[in-house]
Amino acid sequence: MDSSEASVAEPANLSQIILISVIATIGGFLFGFDSGVINGTIDGLRTEFEGGEWAISFSVASMLIGCAVGAMVAGRTADIFGRRTVLIVAAVAFFISAWGSGVATGAAEFIVYRILGGLAVGAASVLAPAYISEITPANIRGRLSSIQQVAIIVGLTAAFMSNYVVAGTAGSSVSEFWFGFEAWRWMFWIEMVPAAIFFFALFLIPESPRFLVIKDRDEEAQTVLSRLFGEGSGSRKLGEIKSSIATDHKPRLSDLIDNGKVRPIVWVGIGLAVFQQLVGINVVFYYGAVLWQSVGFTEDNALLINVIMGVVSIGAVLVALSVIDKIGRKPLLIIGSIGMAITLGTMMICFFNATTNEAGDLVLPGFWGPLALFSGVTYAAMFNLSWGPVMWVMLGEMFPNQIRGSGLGVSGFFQWFANFGVTLTFPILLATISLGGAYSLYFLGAVVSIFFVSRFVHETKGVELEDMKGFD
Repeated sequence: MDSSEASVAEPANLSQIILISVIATIGGFLFGFDSGVINGTIDGLRTEFEGGEWAISFSVASMLIGCAVGAMVAGRTADIFGRRTVLIVAAVAFFISAWGSGVATGAAEFIVYRILGGLAVGAASVLAPAYISEITPANIRGRLSSIQQVAIIVGLTAAFMSNYVVAGTAGSSVSEFWFGFEAWRWMFWIEMVPAAIFFFALFLIPESPRFLVIKDRDEEAQTVLSRLFGEGSGSRKLGEIKSSIATDHKPRLSDLIDNGKVRPIVWVGIGLAVFQQLVGINVVFYYGAVLWQSVGFTEDNALLINVIMGVVSIGAVLVALSVIDKIGRKPLLIIGSIGMAITLGTMMICFFNATTNEAGDLVLPGFWGPLALFSGVTYAAMFNLSWGPVMWVMLGEMFPNQIRGSGLGVSGFFQWFANFGVTLTFPILLATISLGGAYSLYFLGAVVSIFFVSRFVHETKGVELEDMKGFD
């Protein structure tokens, strides 16, 4: 189907589609909040658990084990039980994880609750964009799918601001806050509020019509499609979905293999997922306070820098949302890779010029400090203008219907596995090859991603999901 023939929502139904998309992306908000809240709690974890840097880094990265597993199983599980059902389970896991992370008194207990939260984050990371792509028309699918990244960054920024306010009010992250509990514990507990909102809001949205058709629940699918697209357009869309699904068997994991080999589209999905992490963005998300304190900023200033980066990132995502359906996905990825290569290269040079003060702490002398800070903020903006939202948009739409759930699951697993590797190794790299050495690796990842996108990624702008044939 040509993009000019792509389905559009009738005006009366557009508000419904937007509202449903916003509710689905509360999962993205929790994804961001859960990822960012750890940023301000590391000093508290060190004090409470009395572990070395390896133990602390594993406590921080442990969530990502759950994320990898959650992403891997969520796609296939959603093919069996439905997108909305799995998101409801994820909402419960978010709530329990937030509570448990705050009450934990030992590293093992903390890690269990963080892994549970990771399962929820992994599931939300792949299912929210998939769900949105399946209930939106092609002409606005990119913009509405990009709301997921807006929600993630808003969640991150909310966590940064919450950490900043709580630590500032208490005096520090390890000081007592309300009811005699330390501030860092309250940083986790605050997440229980949006988790509860997400749980109840999910009961207000419908199941994916494509899932309903797969399960032979055509009447329910017709009701949902009429609600979203209007009676006439909904009937036509139902026919398109049924025709697409009728050409093959029900989804299964083995569909990712063709003639004994992994399908090329799956490798492209894995590549997109991994390169999004190899540029080191989650070092800023998880270790931002540690990063800026390590080069001379106070804890208060480091937490404030996180807030500034979050606000700038929100602006960048909004720009991406406004242009993604106009200029396409691939150009944004290339622009972002070039921008990140430049800014990461600049940060690398700045960190190589860091000196050590009498206390043994790193300091960026002269103009190197402001330059590193400017480059860091610009780097976050370039990521959120491109790879942040676009990678999730593409994963949600580029797979053919039959393998969308499984393809998303496998790609999401590798995304979180790469995230785990980058997060776990950062403190080790910091101690062994310095900040400059660590950022040289992220710079290399950005450079290689330029060639990967140019060679292997195909544009998906304006193509109906029923017409996605993969890059085979």
